[in-house]
Amino acid sequence: MRILFIAPYIPSLVRVRPYNFIHTMYTRGHEVTLLALVPPGENESALVELQKWCRAIHTVPHSRNQILVNGVRGLLSSLPLQAYYSYSPAFVDKLQQVLSESSFDVAHVEHLRGAILADSIKTLPIVFDSVDSISLLFGKVLEDAPNLKSRLMATVDLARTRRFEGKLTERFAQVAVTSETDRQTLVSLGSQASCIKVVSNGVDLDYFTPQSVQREPLRLVFTGKMSYHANVAAVEDLVHKIMPLVWRTQPQAQLYIVGKDPTEAVQDLAKTPNVVVTGSVPDMRPYLANAAVALSTVRYGVGIQNKVLEAMAMATPVVCSPQANSALQTRNGEDILVGESAEAIAAHILDLLGSPEKRSRIGTAGRKYVETYQTWDRSVSILESMYAEVANDWRNKAARK
Repeated sequence: MRILFIAPYIPSLVRVRPYNFIHTMYTRGHEVTLLALVPPGENESALVELQKWCRAIHTVPHSRNQILVNGVRGLLSSLPLQAYYSYSPAFVDKLQQVLSESSFDVAHVEHLRGAILADSIKTLPIVFDSVDSISLLFGKVLEDAPNLKSRLMATVDLARTRRFEGKLTERFAQVAVTSETDRQTLVSLGSQASCIKVVSNGVDLDYFTPQSVQREPLRLVFTGKMSYHANVAAVEDLVHKIMPLVWRTQPQAQLYIVGKDPTEAVQDLAKTPNVVVTGSVPDMRPYLANAAVALSTVRYGVGIQNKVLEAMAMATPVVCSPQANSALQTRNGEDILVGESAEAIAAHILDLLGSPEKRSRIGTAGRKYVETYQTWDRSVSILESMYAEVANDWRNKAARK
């Protein structure tokens, strides 16, 4: 199919879902044209790979001044601020130019931030990838976020986001989400159940693959973007609530916190003995390969935790909270270990640190799980059926006119 892929940012190894969708669409023979908004400070290095997979790439810079204006106007509108953030007359102009110069079978629109970018599309059927339910996330942020700024944003935007998500299927014929929980949330808000499909995240099994290196037997690793409030809360819980229980028995256990843009609060955690905060690294894989155990102890979150899938793909055994595992079909105790409390998580960590055999068994089973359930091919095949359905309905409506 000829797919116009619209994104409010540049797909990349950080924005792993659209990046791998495009790559997999290319490998499955589809023709993808990417039209992306480029926020200030956006890393554009992923465009080198994307150019290999896309028929054409069009980018539109998004200025800080436009974002500030959008913020003010957004407060006065009925749209969520997350959606109004991306309002861009320049993007609309470029979109109309692309539509006039090329023909497409379907448009794929990415994320709540991208929803407003699709408003001027009148000549194409659209599949909207909501990714997660943002109102579900905001509800969890209000309960558990570690800082006032995050809770304030959730307070301002929660009601209008709920209204917007309740009408998603009035705006878009087909909507994708990463998990059944997100799907049920959209349905409960008023969106039509039959138009919402679960399209899970996958993991690049060729990129994230077990490595023949010696693991450090007392090293733990937490990976992720360390400016994201849910990750900040998770590592604060790790250092202050969970690791003290581990250090009582294994005082030499090391915790590596790996990821870009650590906040000041995260950087301060490195003052604790045996805690290392790396900041941005060129490649997460060596840290996952060297660790004895990978951790994902988020208090709150929605959708799928990519950090869990990436560690499992590298056969690194994972210990996580229920929130990090809620969208997966894993078997606790067989291919992952899930702890309901700080004490339970610490006990799982100590169990694995004390048993190389169990680490190997859980790690191997984790790799097998992602090979079976979390491939990008599997996800894109669902998208293909959604594209075909909206394109067929579009043709039938046109024929009846």
